[in-house]
Amino acid sequence: MPQLTVALISDLFAEERPETAERRLADRLREAGSMGARLAVLPELPLNAWRAASRDPVEADAEPPGGWRQTVMSRAAASAGVGVLGGAIVRDPVSGLRRNLALLFDARGGLLLRYAKLHLPEEPGFWETSHYVPGDEPPGLAEYAGLRVGAQICSDVNRPEGSHMLGAMGAEVILCPRATESGTWARWKMVLRANAVTSTAYVLTVNRPHPESGVPLGGPSMAAGPDGDVLLETTDAVAVVTLDQDVVARARRAYPGYMKTRAGLYAQGWQGVARDQTKEDSEP
Repeated sequence: MPQLTVALISDLFAEERPETAERRLADRLREAGSMGARLAVLPELPLNAWRAASRDPVEADAEPPGGWRQTVMSRAAASAGVGVLGGAIVRDPVSGLRRNLALLFDARGGLLLRYAKLHLPEEPGFWETSHYVPGDEPPGLAEYAGLRVGAQICSDVNRPEGSHMLGAMGAEVILCPRATESGTWARWKMVLRANAVTSTAYVLTVNRPHPESGVPLGGPSMAAGPDGDVLLETTDAVAVVTLDQDVVARARRAYPGYMKTRAGLYAQGWQGVARDQTKEDSEP
Protein backbone atom coordinates (compact mmCIF):
# COMPACT_ATOMS: atom_id res chain seq x y z
CA MET A 1 0.00 0.00 0.00
CA PRO A 2 1.18 3.59 -0.58
CA GLN A 3 3.48 5.38 1.82
CA LEU A 4 4.05 9.13 1.95
CA THR A 5 6.83 11.03 3.72
CA VAL A 6 5.62 14.44 4.89
CA ALA A 7 7.69 17.35 6.20
CA LEU A 8 6.44 19.55 9.02
CA ILE A 9 7.95 22.99 8.39
CA SER A 10 7.57 25.41 11.31
CA ASP A 11 8.75 28.54 9.54
CA LEU A 12 7.21 31.78 8.24
CA PHE A 13 7.68 33.56 4.93
CA ALA A 14 6.05 36.92 5.58
CA GLU A 15 8.72 39.03 3.90
CA GLU A 16 7.57 42.17 2.09
CA ARG A 17 9.12 41.08 -1.23
CA PRO A 18 7.36 38.11 -2.90
CA GLU A 19 10.56 37.00 -4.62
CA THR A 20 12.32 36.70 -1.25
CA ALA A 21 9.45 34.68 0.20
CA GLU A 22 9.44 32.42 -2.85
CA ARG A 23 13.18 31.80 -2.69
CA ARG A 24 13.16 31.01 1.03
CA LEU A 25 10.11 28.76 0.77
CA ALA A 26 11.58 26.88 -2.19
CA ASP A 27 14.81 26.40 -0.21
CA ARG A 28 12.84 24.96 2.73
CA LEU A 29 10.94 22.65 0.40
CA ARG A 30 14.20 21.46 -1.16
CA GLU A 31 15.54 20.81 2.34
CA ALA A 32 12.43 18.76 3.06
CA GLY A 33 12.84 16.93 -0.24
CA SER A 34 16.43 16.04 0.65
CA MET A 35 15.00 14.35 3.76
CA GLY A 36 12.67 12.24 1.61
CA ALA A 37 9.53 14.36 1.82
CA ARG A 38 7.10 14.53 -1.08
CA LEU A 39 4.71 16.87 0.73
CA ALA A 40 5.27 19.66 3.27
CA VAL A 41 2.88 21.29 5.75
CA LEU A 42 3.33 24.94 6.80
CA PRO A 43 1.81 26.85 9.75
CA GLU A 44 -1.42 28.82 9.54
CA LEU A 45 -1.12 31.79 7.14
CA PRO A 46 2.63 31.30 6.63
CA LEU A 47 3.06 34.29 4.29
CA ASN A 48 1.26 36.74 6.60
CA ALA A 49 2.24 38.49 9.79
CA TRP A 50 -0.05 37.55 12.69
CA ARG A 51 -2.41 40.54 12.40
CA ALA A 52 -5.05 38.96 14.61
CA ALA A 53 -2.97 40.25 17.52
CA SER A 54 -5.11 43.39 17.05
CA ARG A 55 -8.61 44.14 15.81
CA ASP A 56 -7.27 46.30 12.98
CA PRO A 57 -7.35 44.63 9.56
CA VAL A 58 -4.73 45.53 6.96
CA GLU A 59 -5.90 45.70 3.36
CA ALA A 60 -2.66 44.24 1.98
CA ASP A 61 -3.03 41.08 4.08
CA ALA A 62 -5.75 39.80 1.74
CA GLU A 63 -5.57 39.00 -1.96
CA PRO A 64 -7.87 37.85 -4.76
CA PRO A 65 -7.94 34.25 -5.99
CA GLY A 66 -4.57 33.57 -7.61
CA GLY A 67 -2.89 36.39 -5.65
CA TRP A 68 0.81 36.72 -4.98
CA ARG A 69 0.95 34.46 -1.91
CA GLN A 70 -0.87 31.69 -3.75
CA THR A 71 1.48 32.17 -6.69
CA VAL A 72 4.53 32.02 -4.42
CA MET A 73 3.42 28.71 -2.92
CA SER A 74 2.60 27.23 -6.31
CA ARG A 75 5.91 28.32 -7.88
CA ALA A 76 7.98 27.21 -4.88
CA ALA A 77 6.36 23.76 -4.90
CA ALA A 78 7.02 23.36 -8.63
CA SER A 79 10.60 24.60 -8.26
CA ALA A 80 11.40 22.18 -5.44
CA GLY A 81 9.31 19.29 -6.74
CA VAL A 82 7.63 18.98 -3.32
CA GLY A 83 3.93 19.58 -2.68
CA VAL A 84 2.89 22.04 0.00
CA LEU A 85 -0.07 22.74 2.25
CA GLY A 86 0.01 26.48 2.92
CA GLY A 87 -2.57 29.23 3.23
CA ALA A 88 -3.64 32.78 2.52
CA ILE A 89 -6.37 35.29 3.28
CA VAL A 90 -8.36 35.31 0.06
CA ARG A 91 -10.89 37.99 -0.84
CA ASP A 92 -13.98 36.97 -2.78
CA PRO A 93 -14.01 39.05 -5.97
CA VAL A 94 -17.83 39.40 -5.90
CA SER A 95 -18.75 39.86 -2.23
CA GLY A 96 -15.41 41.30 -1.05
CA LEU A 97 -15.50 38.96 1.97
CA ARG A 98 -12.15 37.71 3.25
CA ARG A 99 -11.57 34.09 4.32
CA ASN A 100 -8.63 32.23 5.84
CA LEU A 101 -7.88 29.42 3.37
CA ALA A 102 -5.71 26.32 3.57
CA LEU A 103 -4.37 25.58 0.07
CA LEU A 104 -2.84 22.29 -1.06
CA PHE A 105 -0.51 22.40 -4.08
CA ASP A 106 1.00 19.35 -5.73
CA ALA A 107 4.67 18.98 -6.71
CA ARG A 108 4.01 20.67 -10.06
CA GLY A 109 2.31 23.66 -8.44
CA GLY A 110 -1.25 22.64 -9.25
CA LEU A 111 -3.97 23.50 -6.74
CA LEU A 112 -5.58 20.33 -5.40
CA LEU A 113 -7.62 21.53 -2.43
CA ARG A 114 -8.85 24.75 -0.83
CA TYR A 115 -10.54 24.86 2.55
CA ALA A 116 -11.82 27.91 4.45
CA LYS A 117 -11.47 28.01 8.23
CA LEU A 118 -14.88 27.41 9.79
CA HIS A 119 -14.44 28.33 13.46
CA LEU A 120 -12.97 31.72 14.33
CA PRO A 121 -11.86 32.70 17.84
CA GLU A 122 -12.45 36.20 19.15
CA GLU A 123 -10.27 36.94 22.17
CA PRO A 124 -7.03 38.76 23.01
CA GLY A 125 -4.34 37.82 20.53
CA PHE A 126 -6.84 36.09 18.27
CA TRP A 127 -9.27 38.76 17.05
CA GLU A 128 -9.89 36.77 13.91
CA THR A 129 -13.48 37.79 13.19
CA SER A 130 -12.13 41.30 12.57
CA HIS A 131 -9.94 39.97 9.74
CA TYR A 132 -12.00 37.38 7.87
CA VAL A 133 -15.33 35.60 7.91
CA PRO A 134 -15.83 31.87 8.54
CA GLY A 135 -16.06 29.47 5.65
CA ASP A 136 -19.45 28.33 4.44
CA GLU A 137 -18.62 24.94 2.89
CA PRO A 138 -17.89 21.58 4.56
CA PRO A 139 -14.41 20.07 4.27
CA GLY A 140 -13.43 18.08 1.20
CA LEU A 141 -10.72 15.67 0.10
CA ALA A 142 -7.90 15.50 -2.42
CA GLU A 143 -5.72 12.57 -3.41
CA TYR A 144 -1.98 12.98 -2.95
CA ALA A 145 0.48 10.19 -3.81
CA GLY A 146 -2.28 7.61 -3.44
CA LEU A 147 -3.52 8.86 -0.04
CA ARG A 148 -6.73 10.77 0.59
CA VAL A 149 -5.97 14.08 2.30
CA GLY A 150 -8.18 16.63 4.05
CA ALA A 151 -7.47 19.83 5.96
CA GLN A 152 -8.62 21.75 9.01
CA ILE A 153 -7.23 25.01 10.37
CA CYS A 154 -6.33 25.58 14.01
CA SER A 155 -9.56 26.18 16.00
CA ASP A 156 -11.47 23.85 13.69
CA VAL A 157 -9.95 20.87 15.49
CA ASN A 158 -11.80 21.90 18.67
CA ARG A 159 -15.06 21.21 16.84
CA PRO A 160 -14.24 17.59 15.92
CA GLU A 161 -17.27 17.13 13.69
CA GLY A 162 -15.01 18.21 10.82
CA SER A 163 -12.36 15.57 11.44
CA HIS A 164 -15.04 12.91 11.96
CA MET A 165 -16.67 13.90 8.68
CA LEU A 166 -13.32 13.74 6.89
CA GLY A 167 -12.67 10.29 8.32
CA ALA A 168 -16.12 9.11 7.26
CA MET A 169 -15.47 10.48 3.76
CA GLY A 170 -12.35 8.33 3.58
CA ALA A 171 -9.61 10.77 4.59
CA GLU A 172 -6.44 8.95 5.59
CA VAL A 173 -4.49 12.11 6.46
CA ILE A 174 -5.79 15.31 8.07
CA LEU A 175 -3.45 18.32 7.89
CA CYS A 176 -3.91 21.00 10.57
CA PRO A 177 -1.88 24.23 10.34
CA ARG A 178 -2.03 26.20 13.62
CA ALA A 179 -1.31 29.52 15.29
CA THR A 180 -1.49 28.68 18.99
CA GLU A 181 0.18 29.73 22.23
CA SER A 182 2.99 27.57 23.57
CA GLY A 183 1.37 27.42 27.02
CA THR A 184 -1.78 25.75 25.68
CA TRP A 185 -0.03 22.91 23.84
CA ALA A 186 -1.04 20.16 26.28
CA ARG A 187 -4.72 20.80 25.57
CA TRP A 188 -4.24 20.97 21.81
CA LYS A 189 -2.24 17.74 21.88
CA MET A 190 -5.04 15.93 23.71
CA VAL A 191 -7.66 17.08 21.19
CA LEU A 192 -5.53 16.30 18.14
CA ARG A 193 -4.73 12.79 19.35
CA ALA A 194 -8.40 12.16 20.11
CA ASN A 195 -9.33 13.38 16.62
CA ALA A 196 -6.84 10.93 15.13
CA VAL A 197 -8.33 8.02 17.08
CA THR A 198 -11.97 8.87 16.41
CA SER A 199 -11.49 9.67 12.72
CA THR A 200 -9.02 6.75 12.30
CA ALA A 201 -6.69 8.96 10.26
CA TYR A 202 -3.23 10.41 10.59
CA VAL A 203 -3.37 13.93 12.03
CA LEU A 204 -0.43 16.24 11.27
CA THR A 205 -0.16 19.73 12.73
CA VAL A 206 2.37 22.57 12.33
CA ASN A 207 2.44 25.72 14.48
CA ARG A 208 3.74 29.24 13.96
CA PRO A 209 7.15 29.05 15.63
CA HIS A 210 7.60 32.09 17.87
CA PRO A 211 5.86 35.03 19.62
CA GLU A 212 4.51 37.79 17.38
CA SER A 213 3.14 41.23 18.24
CA GLY A 214 2.91 40.38 21.92
CA VAL A 215 1.09 37.06 21.38
CA PRO A 216 3.05 34.11 22.88
CA LEU A 217 2.71 31.91 19.82
CA GLY A 218 4.84 28.79 19.56
CA GLY A 219 4.97 25.14 20.49
CA PRO A 220 5.54 21.83 18.79
CA SER A 221 4.61 20.36 15.47
CA MET A 222 3.16 16.87 15.84
CA ALA A 223 2.11 13.81 13.89
CA ALA A 224 -0.34 11.35 15.45
CA GLY A 225 -1.18 7.95 14.02
CA PRO A 226 -4.74 6.69 13.59
CA ASP A 227 -4.38 4.86 16.92
CA GLY A 228 -3.54 8.16 18.64
CA ASP A 229 0.13 7.34 19.15
CA VAL A 230 2.46 10.32 18.79
CA LEU A 231 4.81 9.57 15.91
CA LEU A 232 6.65 12.88 15.97
CA GLU A 233 6.62 15.87 18.32
CA THR A 234 9.23 18.55 17.69
CA THR A 235 10.07 22.23 17.65
CA ASP A 236 12.61 21.72 14.87
CA ALA A 237 12.06 23.96 11.88
CA VAL A 238 11.92 20.94 9.54
CA ALA A 239 11.12 17.35 10.48
CA VAL A 240 9.70 14.42 8.53
CA VAL A 241 7.37 11.53 9.20
CA THR A 242 6.37 8.63 6.95
CA LEU A 243 2.70 7.70 6.67
CA ASP A 244 1.52 4.23 5.66
CA GLN A 245 -1.92 3.60 4.13
CA ASP A 246 -1.91 0.06 5.55
CA VAL A 247 -1.78 1.47 9.09
CA VAL A 248 -5.01 3.36 8.43
CA ALA A 249 -6.63 0.27 6.92
CA ARG A 250 -5.77 -1.77 10.02
CA ALA A 251 -7.14 0.95 12.31
CA ARG A 252 -10.42 0.93 10.40
CA ARG A 253 -10.75 -2.81 10.87
CA ALA A 254 -10.23 -2.41 14.63
CA TYR A 255 -12.18 -0.56 17.35
CA PRO A 256 -13.51 2.14 16.99
CA GLY A 257 -12.87 2.26 13.25
CA TYR A 258 -15.22 -0.53 12.24
CA MET A 259 -18.32 1.05 13.84
CA LYS A 260 -20.82 2.75 11.53
CA THR A 261 -20.86 6.54 11.61
CA ARG A 262 -24.70 6.75 11.61
CA ALA A 263 -24.45 9.83 9.40
CA GLY A 264 -28.18 10.07 8.65
CA LEU A 265 -29.13 9.98 12.30
CA TYR A 266 -26.62 12.62 13.27
CA ALA A 267 -27.64 14.78 10.30
CA GLN A 268 -31.22 14.67 11.57
CA GLY A 269 -30.12 15.82 15.01
CA TRP A 270 -27.87 18.57 13.63
CA GLN A 271 -30.74 19.86 11.48
CA GLY A 272 -32.68 20.43 14.68
CA VAL A 273 -29.73 22.27 16.23
CA ALA A 274 -29.42 24.39 13.08
CA ARG A 275 -33.11 25.33 13.20
CA ASP A 276 -32.80 26.36 16.86
CA GLN A 277 -29.69 28.46 16.14
CA THR A 278 -31.37 30.14 13.17
CA LYS A 279 -34.33 30.99 15.38
CA GLU A 280 -32.06 32.41 18.10
CA ASP A 281 -30.13 34.49 15.54
CA SER A 282 -33.34 35.98 14.19
CA GLU A 283 -34.72 37.02 17.57
CA PRO A 284 -34.21 40.68 18.54
